[in-house]
Amino acid sequence: MRTPVFIITLSCFAVAGCNAGHSAMDGAEQFGAGFGQAATAPMDILNLRPEVIPTVLLQAQANPYDMRNMGRCATIGAEVVRLDDALGPDMDEPPPADGRYMSERAADATAQAALGVVRDTTTDFIPGSNWIRRLSGAARHERDVQAAIQAGRMRRAFLKGMGMQRNCAPPAAPSWFEPARTARR
Repeated sequence: MRTPVFIITLSCFAVAGCNAGHSAMDGAEQFGAGFGQAATAPMDILNLRPEVIPTVLLQAQANPYDMRNMGRCATIGAEVVRLDDALGPDMDEPPPADGRYMSERAADATAQAALGVVRDTTTDFIPGSNWIRRLSGAARHERDVQAAIQAGRMRRAFLKGMGMQRNCAPPAAPSWFEPARTARR
């Protein structure tokens, strides 16, 4: 009777061990993939590699309450999807299920921490990096990016509110909203 339990326990440890090794390899690959960007972080300080602001965010910044061509639920929903693509999921969306093993999450956290050390090391040797960011325009560009992100979030919230008012289904409204059924005549 003890033998099957022992075999099952041993099998579980073997599978977990294989997964841990696989997770470590994934973490190493993630570190390798991000190393170049972390090592060239001084280019961000010098504004030699500015982040491109998506067009949908620039449009939102220009006029967050623009309702031209937004007369139908489908067009509101399409605009919300474009904003979601640029901004990531909205706060009303449930977080995606993280079906990863603990070893995979640990490998991910370790790779991110190691990349942070590389990024900090490459930027710490630059004296007066705050002044250089200001003089190079990197600080201003970062403020512009943040302003565009804020405008995009504002527009997405506005559009979802308009979608609720017009009885639209998600994504033209928050994910929790259920449109009222209309009576057919």
